[in-house]
Amino acid sequence: MGLKTRLTERLGIEHPILLAPMGVMAGGRLAAAVTNAGGLGIIGAGYGDAEWIERQFAAAGGARVGCGFITWSMARDSTLLEQVLAKRPAVLMLSFGELEPHASIIKARGIPLICQVQGMKYLREAVDAGADIIVAEGCEAGGHSGHRGLFTLVPEAADYLAKHAPETVLVAAGGVGDGRGLAAALMLGADGVLVGTRFIAAAESEAPEGFRQAIIRADGDATIKSNSVDVVRKRYWPNSEFVVRVLKNDFVSAWHGRERELEKSIDVEFERFWDAFRKGDADNSGVLMGEVSGIILDAPPAAEIIQKMVIQATTLLCKHADLTPTQAPPL
Repeated sequence: MGLKTRLTERLGIEHPILLAPMGVMAGGRLAAAVTNAGGLGIIGAGYGDAEWIERQFAAAGGARVGCGFITWSMARDSTLLEQVLAKRPAVLMLSFGELEPHASIIKARGIPLICQVQGMKYLREAVDAGADIIVAEGCEAGGHSGHRGLFTLVPEAADYLAKHAPETVLVAAGGVGDGRGLAAALMLGADGVLVGTRFIAAAESEAPEGFRQAIIRADGDATIKSNSVDVVRKRYWPNSEFVVRVLKNDFVSAWHGRERELEKSIDVEFERFWDAFRKGDADNSGVLMGEVSGIILDAPPAAEIIQKMVIQATTLLCKHADLTPTQAPPL
């Protein structure tokens, strides 16, 4: 059972499900697992660590995978983009930052360009840059996002693309953790979904076990948008619009709203934070996770997550179309 959409056709995949390129968490092993299960895995190059990127492409074991960057950080070192382009990734995704000159370089190499956007201003910029696929990210998402909710952003984006860039494929991100979210995204006008937090709680993710269990234990009220985790990591974002959504744990509770005080003791807190992170201490480090955590109850292999998501979405779409799965037309 599968769902055929413009996304599956454009990328030659079985299911309209992409792995969000989450820095550190979305490594080569997880990306390969998502690809091998019929979706497309995207390695999270994040802020740009050349050695880590090499290790993760090696860990993918030759599977067809893509790669995603935090654009403004990658732009500080032009060799990072060339490093990834040389590997001929299935897609290359840019998020948070000026698209040019990077978009033109990517498209000139014949690599499908994905641009993640958090509002209509960024959507229009992505269209102008020639994005093949646009990810509309809602503020429910874990990690950095803007202010728009997914439920209104996706249909508005779909209407804009239908009028101005009908060949551009639309993907929804933020709050998708099961087949209900996939079905809803398709009904809102998306051609597929980009999934993050659900895959952090997958057997193949790079997440420490303590982080997986924190996601499983948390409900949807357990996250907060806070600059504290960026400050302690010395990640100073140039656009203050994008604030990171994290687990409201002991560290965040202590420092949220007190970031200036945190900076005064940054050397001590920096070491303390990363020591806790390396130990998988979800209470005293930063767990980037979305509101979808409330429906995540286990940490199975990625293939099982995808299979259940597709079956549930297909069943729901057929039910509401008053059709059996075998009668349902391609989307």
